[in-house]
Amino acid sequence: MNKQIISIGNDHAGTDLKNTILRHFNEKYIFINHGTNATDSVDYPDFVHPVATDVKKNQATFGILICGSANGVCMTANKHQEIRAGLAWNKEVASLIKQHNNANVICIPARFLNELEALEIIEIYINTKFEGGRHQNRIDKIPC
Repeated sequence: MNKQIISIGNDHAGTDLKNTILRHFNEKYIFINHGTNATDSVDYPDFVHPVATDVKKNQATFGILICGSANGVCMTANKHQEIRAGLAWNKEVASLIKQHNNANVICIPARFLNELEALEIIEIYINTKFEGGRHQNRIDKIPC
């Protein structure tokens, strides 16, 4: 069985959570790590654009982006035409961004979730299937 490839990126606020995610999922998935490994202040767009590029070039099945609130990484990722990044702060939203929006990048707010919550959110996102149908019609209308 081939392992899915996940592109992951983070700023300084997401370093610890990224390391937890890598440890937790490293036997199931292959990760391309575009995030900082330090906690010194950095600019999140520098880590978002490589993840978005991996996803849009099909070098990764999907992306995970982490910053303090997840707003900055989500806004930046969504500047890429082929990216549908969704900010997931709980399990229900994680399910819906995949089920209804077919999000190909999940954005996690490191300062507002504990490690267990974040891992559960990612697990639900990964295991949720896109419903298609009426949702596909709406997705087709997103690009400008």
